[in-house]
Amino acid sequence: MTATGATPPGGNVFFLLMGAILVFAMHGGFAFLELGTVRRRSQVNALVKILSDFGISTMVYFFVGYHIAYGISFFGDVKTLTAGNHGFEMVRFFFLLTFAAAVPAIISGGIAERARFYPQLLATAFLVGLVYPFYEGIVWNNHYGIQAWFASAFGAPFHDFAGSVVVHAMGGWMALMAVWLLGPRKGRYGKDGVVHAMPPSNIPFLALGSWILIIGWFGFNVMSAQQLVAVQGLVALNSLMALVGGMLAALAVGKGDPGFVHNGALAGLVAICAGSDVVQPMGALAIGAIAGIIFVYLFTFVQHRLRLDDVLGVWPMHGVCGVWGGLAVGIFGHRFLGGAGGVSFWSQLLGTSLGVLVALAGSGIVYGSIKYFIGIRLDPEAEYAGADLSLHHVSAYPEEDIERA
Repeated sequence: MTATGATPPGGNVFFLLMGAILVFAMHGGFAFLELGTVRRRSQVNALVKILSDFGISTMVYFFVGYHIAYGISFFGDVKTLTAGNHGFEMVRFFFLLTFAAAVPAIISGGIAERARFYPQLLATAFLVGLVYPFYEGIVWNNHYGIQAWFASAFGAPFHDFAGSVVVHAMGGWMALMAVWLLGPRKGRYGKDGVVHAMPPSNIPFLALGSWILIIGWFGFNVMSAQQLVAVQGLVALNSLMALVGGMLAALAVGKGDPGFVHNGALAGLVAICAGSDVVQPMGALAIGAIAGIIFVYLFTFVQHRLRLDDVLGVWPMHGVCGVWGGLAVGIFGHRFLGGAGGVSFWSQLLGTSLGVLVALAGSGIVYGSIKYFIGIRLDPEAEYAGADLSLHHVSAYPEEDIERA
């Protein structure tokens, strides 16, 4: 993330506000992607859960998380808050909040259909309020001297322009721990070793979610410059090339499966976030294509071989493709491959590994504690009835329920 200037003009406020709105809209994409992927009896829960997670994220990031990451709070009077910079720091908070809130939105897709509602909101509070900003501050605000050490030891700091690791890998690896602790949906795996299909409930909604995310992603990446003077058309073109590379690769290896096609585009975008400002467009195409292939093969491997019921495949997409994006900067960012230079593979490897370790440790503590003291899974009767009826007392299609009655 580019550091903010001391007195940014009002144009920067409007610029970053547009970015915040685009990334905020992505949360609708997360909701519809999950809604279309889960079974019909869990669609309402997907919508309510992601919006509620955003609300909790706003509270904890405002009161705790943003201060941990950047040492800034908003408890002064209005004159103090708006003096000199048109309130730029406040709209920057909004922008970075939409990134932080993406973490529970990512996790939501992995634990769908069998997680309790309020314990998940509690997990969101700890992860967004404490765990995520701890690593965010290291990468984007130079906490603890780690970035300076990378630069001294390897010639360049860890580079993550728009969050392949800070946002996506963190969210994906947190989700992996949650999925493992939660266990699979009832009936997903038979005692005879057979994997029972639980197909998406609504492919059009799944596709709509993907499209919303794709559009918003240009705000996610391009507006990460945070100032008009720092905007690069390269970031926009690289984002485009990576999403197309991921989509076409997933189309090819996924044999036309619509879920793979629409998620392949997202995998490419996850991977390009980190290096979108330093890699050459052909490098972005390759990064996206590799991410699309990773997602298709790893999604199948996780479901069938590891027998982890990661409903939306958030660990392969965000966790692993996010890691790939972090490492790819240290490969395609070098000048001999047409990149801008100023990157180090070793810094990328260690910085990415640190993000994975923080995510696993933080998520393990949070979800492990909640599981032990409160419980994180719906009881069997509620899970059988479905999250919509058992948690929200309404289905996505009440008129059909009335007709059947």
